[in-house]
Amino acid sequence: MAKYIFPAIFDPGDDGSPGYTVTFPNLPGCITEGKDLKEAMAMAKDALAGFLYGMEEDGENIPAPSDPGEMEIPPGAFIALVEAWTDIVRDEIENKAIKKTLTIPKWLNDIAEREKVNFSHLLQTSLKQYLGIHDYHQRIKKQS
Repeated sequence: MAKYIFPAIFDPGDDGSPGYTVTFPNLPGCITEGKDLKEAMAMAKDALAGFLYGMEEDGENIPAPSDPGEMEIPPGAFIALVEAWTDIVRDEIENKAIKKTLTIPKWLNDIAEREKVNFSHLLQTSLKQYLGIHDYHQRIKKQS
């Protein structure tokens, strides 16, 4: 599994509004926010995992995380280490159900519905058989 831990800066800002802006100094553009600390931490994990997954998919080099003790932070802000597992994101994205529209003759549809055919299951099973794929790992090998 691809596991990463990066330091994040949780900044409450200075305008008096509740919540935190979360940035990852090693990953410019990876930014999120939350209305309170609990939400900000959850959003930080999601943002980090999604951002790193995108970098992996694009073949980008992922930088080494900075030493939190050497980072400069705004007054009132703090640093927290945030953990992300890109394999979880990858699995969610690759196993996401995709809606497909297909066309079959009405008479075939009528018979299939009468027989209570699960069209989605049948299509998935048929595609796997047609492509010679029986499990997730074979799918990966076929892509290579």
